[in-house]
Amino acid sequence: MKGHVARKRFGQNFLIDQGIIGAIVSAINPARTDTVVEIGPGLGAITIPLLERVDRLHVVEIDRDLIARLKKQHTPERLSIHEGDALAFDFASIGSDLRLVGNLPYNISTPLLFHLASYGQQVRDMHFMLQKEVVERMVAEPGCADYGRLSVMLQYSFWLEWLIDVPPESFDPPPKVDSAVVRLIPKPPEQINARDPERLSALVQAAFAQRRKMLRNNLKGILDDAGFAALDIAPTLRPEDLPVEDYVRIANYLTN
Repeated sequence: MKGHVARKRFGQNFLIDQGIIGAIVSAINPARTDTVVEIGPGLGAITIPLLERVDRLHVVEIDRDLIARLKKQHTPERLSIHEGDALAFDFASIGSDLRLVGNLPYNISTPLLFHLASYGQQVRDMHFMLQKEVVERMVAEPGCADYGRLSVMLQYSFWLEWLIDVPPESFDPPPKVDSAVVRLIPKPPEQINARDPERLSALVQAAFAQRRKMLRNNLKGILDDAGFAALDIAPTLRPEDLPVEDYVRIANYLTN
């Protein structure tokens, strides 16, 4: 920890629990030649054990002080440092069959997950530490309060698995929330069957704009009663009642 103060604006909380670190690296289980990309390496809690397992590691970091520290500690042949904001970074520029990993900054985790979802076909898997509340929303099933736009859009593109619970004392400074590690594995292209992904995204956003309202109200001007009838979906349902497949069916109906 010596020599670096965690920065609130970058959402920095540094993982210090060796047991959790070991469990995360074991869950990733990288092979020597895997293209592993760590988002926000921080002080290297996961970076160092990953470097022991892979020939070369890529990291994306925004904090210049941490970048300078990493450059002093590791050679460019072993550690490729990509300086910049992960929210704007083009992960495809590193290559394909990527394995993404990171203790994601909690203050930008939702927009970052949407950004990363767009690289599904360049990625083999993702292992992320997130606020537990975000993981609950990611894996939520239809009909429960946590099920929302994030659930639908991530479950459409990925298989999700909740792996590890992480208490606040595993970090320095300790966050005010519990955390969890989740695995995302992209679904094959034949299972991602929205004809117009942008239409699906806009539809889901509109549906969840006002959670307590019925679909008929939230989708006014998008899907009429004849459309609900053709799809055999009750217009009186609330957005959290509808499974992912039904959102895809609506989007494809509108595309046709």
